[in-house]
Amino acid sequence: MAMFFKGDKVEACSKEEGFLGSYYQAKILSPLNNNTLYGVQYKNLVEEEDQTRPLVEIVSADEVRPVPPPVTFTKATQVFHYLDSVDAFDNDGWWVGKSTGRQGSKYWVYFGTTRDEIAYPVSRLRHHLEWRDGHWITSNNTF
Repeated sequence: MAMFFKGDKVEACSKEEGFLGSYYQAKILSPLNNNTLYGVQYKNLVEEEDQTRPLVEIVSADEVRPVPPPVTFTKATQVFHYLDSVDAFDNDGWWVGKSTGRQGSKYWVYFGTTRDEIAYPVSRLRHHLEWRDGHWITSNNTF
């Protein structure tokens, strides 16, 4: 498990019903309880009571990962094949789904948690990566 420090940019995943499979950009405010918990401030989520203030939460260390490496857009990185695991940026976060087809310049993505299938422009998609043992893993490669 990675150790994070105050100011580190991260992504926090949600384990709440309705938000499973989503990752939100955040920064570490403070490590807590011997790095088993982190105080995070979200980049795109706001407090319910005061929507001018960024949402701050305490999250478990297993819900936090580094920000994935930036994607350099080339013709190769803009191609998603049938059933590729992808992340789609929607509702202020990255949601994990499967590429199910292409229509013009948009790709269709199926989300197993909600059973929705939505078309996205390539600018709102990235190949899904998992953070395991200090490395980024895809279905085919390690970063």
